[in-house]
Amino acid sequence: MTNADIIAECCQNHNGDREILKRMIHEAAKTGANYCKIQAIRSKELTHRERFDLGITENGITKTIKRPFEPEQERLKKLDLNLETEQWFVDECLRAGISPMTTVFTRDSVTDVKDMGFQAVKIASYDCSSYPLLRDVKKVWKKIYVSTGATKDAEIEYANEILEGSDYTFLHCVTIYPTPIKDLNLRRMNYLRRFTSRVGFSDHTKIADTGLTASKIALALGADCIERHFTVLGPTETKDGPVSVNPKELTELVEFSKLPKFERMERIKKEFPDWEISLGAQFRALTHEELLNRDYYRGRFASFRDGAPVYNWEDVIL
Repeated sequence: MTNADIIAECCQNHNGDREILKRMIHEAAKTGANYCKIQAIRSKELTHRERFDLGITENGITKTIKRPFEPEQERLKKLDLNLETEQWFVDECLRAGISPMTTVFTRDSVTDVKDMGFQAVKIASYDCSSYPLLRDVKKVWKKIYVSTGATKDAEIEYANEILEGSDYTFLHCVTIYPTPIKDLNLRRMNYLRRFTSRVGFSDHTKIADTGLTASKIALALGADCIERHFTVLGPTETKDGPVSVNPKELTELVEFSKLPKFERMERIKKEFPDWEISLGAQFRALTHEELLNRDYYRGRFASFRDGAPVYNWEDVIL
């Protein structure tokens, strides 16, 4: 049995500060994690969709979440990493001895970073059904990770058809932030194994509540990859801090991933006797909260041509 890949997801925990990001790279490398990952988010690629400026509520039921464009764009501007910094990130990872990885959010960002030397790429959950983006990514990268949260079964099946012939891993996740243990539905990994031999889990549970439990259960069930948000700051210093592991916790996760599968499960049964509440259903409908998040995040970013957005699912030549 080979060890699972551990991805240290820097997300926006660097606060746009290269020195913090440098600390993150080197601390992640010290833990033994396989990948250190950034997100190729560009504030200029944020789309303005008016229905999210005020949100929509009918009869006390939220129909559209409220996420005003201008405050969100201003927040993202402070976190932007320019292309020179992204190239520096790749080089710094290699100097530290950890593989550099990125998440691309638009088809233009594929073009931006394709020659920088990122050794793997991730597609976020809401783009699992953005088939033109998947085709672009398949042309560039040999190693691909695709999150499947908030994605319908038929969409996953077609994504699999596009990715066939490449080295890809489907990641199960639940797009509720943070995710309660009882809502993890880790049985979903069994469904994903119908398509690819490598299946993993992207963990969004709250560290203060359940620690590393969710990731450890997924590993005990045979996950080939775990992605966890990573921070070198305090849990309240960044937006993603509450769902992020620190270097000590990431080291513990890496060490757990090296155990034989049977020993992982033995430890889980001792440390978390109610672990089966995390299993849930292999097939299930998306919850109202997941559908609301899908509505906002799918199309949140786009490539722009003459001031108009070109969404990742639009089958046009860029």
